[in-house]
Amino acid sequence: MDQVHYSLGLDIDKATFKSCLKVKEDSNKSIVRATKTFKNSLQGFKELDLWMKKHKKPPYAELKIVMEATGVYHEHLAWYLHQLNFQVYIVLPLRAKRYFQSLGKKSKNDEIDAQSLADMGLQQELVQWKPCSKNLLLLRSLTRQLEMLQESRTAFRNQFESATHLANCDKLVIKNLKSLITTIEKDIDGLKTRIHQFIEQDPSLNAKYKLVDPIKGFGMITFATIVAETGGFELFESQKQLVSYAGYDITENQSGKRIGKTRISKQGNTHIRRIMYMAALNMVTYKVAPFCQLYDRVFDRTKIKMKGYVAIQRKLLCMIYAMWKNDSVFDPCYLTKSSSGNHEPKTLFSVGPTGPETKVATGNAMATLDGPPCNQSPEALFSVL
Repeated sequence: MDQVHYSLGLDIDKATFKSCLKVKEDSNKSIVRATKTFKNSLQGFKELDLWMKKHKKPPYAELKIVMEATGVYHEHLAWYLHQLNFQVYIVLPLRAKRYFQSLGKKSKNDEIDAQSLADMGLQQELVQWKPCSKNLLLLRSLTRQLEMLQESRTAFRNQFESATHLANCDKLVIKNLKSLITTIEKDIDGLKTRIHQFIEQDPSLNAKYKLVDPIKGFGMITFATIVAETGGFELFESQKQLVSYAGYDITENQSGKRIGKTRISKQGNTHIRRIMYMAALNMVTYKVAPFCQLYDRVFDRTKIKMKGYVAIQRKLLCMIYAMWKNDSVFDPCYLTKSSSGNHEPKTLFSVGPTGPETKVATGNAMATLDGPPCNQSPEALFSVL
């Protein structure tokens, strides 16, 4: 008897989600078994469960549930289905987009996206989703609230500066803006304190933070934001995926003899890029190796400061990813130790036994623009000297 495989594609938005259930028997073409729209609420989740049981025959047939990582709107449903022991697969937006393009479909709507996600579950080998800890979700709520308040404070400060230079401005406006700025600053201080307490009280997060603590200018708020926005790097199998998720992947614009500008896509998580920009400034300010040397090389070649900062952001993010995966500590004095000439070349991180494939850094080696190729595994080392 042929084995039956089911795949459920879910295209989720704020209010509703579209579902498409497809079935495939061995050596047969997949067909649509049923489609339906549900409300993105607890009641809609319960209705989805009953609907799946009704259309999945036999009941013991394998079922994959595939959804796209759409901001935060998919999370409640993913947790609900995971608690019911369903096989849940969450794919990154860029991967889903590339797969949809490969199907050659010219139209795009929610129903077509749900069907394409169902096809993806039947045709591709996906990694089953493992939910990150609830602590990381709580941490993300703190970091995003902090970011929002910081942006509001900047806006009110700009308004206050403008109001004080107006020829005629009511005193109540000045008083109101001062009050808002003072209140927001108190709330910002409270959130920062809470984030520090949160990480210090979580043994796992605190241990991971100690790995990056030697990086001068890379504070706990930056660490908390990156970890919270990436879910502890659970969805990422390579640095290439992480770079794309953060929007640091390179896009070219070239055809024939015309050569356009090469830039990062910026099609990714804006929260990561915002916090990494401030970290990149600190790397240059405090002259942290190897990042300041990377900045100097990029600036000397392009004469554009922002490109140097972006190169640092990308390299630093990949380095944090490797340190997190390998539990390896960043050594800020590594350059000084190796350049003394009294030590054998060593790997930057303690990531396992040394062998023929192990990357080593010599005293004359220099870091490349983006470090190691972003499609290398987390075990890849960085030649940074």
